[in-house]
Amino acid sequence: MRDPIRILVKKEELTLEGIKQFYIQVEKEEWKLDTLCDLYETLTITQAVIFVNTRRKVDWLTEKMHSRDFTVSSMHGDMDQKDREIIMREFRSGSSRVLISTDLLARGIDVQQVSLVINYDLPANRENYIHRIGRGGRFGRKGVAINFITRDDERALKDIEQFYNTQVDEMPMNVADLI
Repeated sequence: MRDPIRILVKKEELTLEGIKQFYIQVEKEEWKLDTLCDLYETLTITQAVIFVNTRRKVDWLTEKMHSRDFTVSSMHGDMDQKDREIIMREFRSGSSRVLISTDLLARGIDVQQVSLVINYDLPANRENYIHRIGRGGRFGRKGVAINFITRDDERALKDIEQFYNTQVDEMPMNVADLI
């Protein structure tokens, strides 16, 4: 189309095929870290992206994971562009397998091996949800999105489900078989 006035896409068509969406109910915000570590040990992760909502939390979570001997890399908007490019190169090559990021990464990143997206925090903006979980399941592959939710997040999750006309189920015990 040359000079389109408007391009209309129904939001139902945005719902991503091939991505299984789950939530894990976490009693308290402070327990998310232990939940993440338990999940990390349960799953064999080819590559994963973990989304949080603030730059400070990216740094905090990265430090906590490193202190527990988990190998993760991280990226956010306060980082120098050169550093971000190096981190992305390592992630694309597979030498870095888990990336913790803000919504900076939610759009425009195509890493074929990403099989798992974890929303440590639900996005503040529901439109970012589809972009975040769309990091997994690229190129016709299957993907899994796992959302950590506290009581405070329940309404936001319902809102996301209605907005995208989708259903997010509680994570089953056999989630490892799905990834």
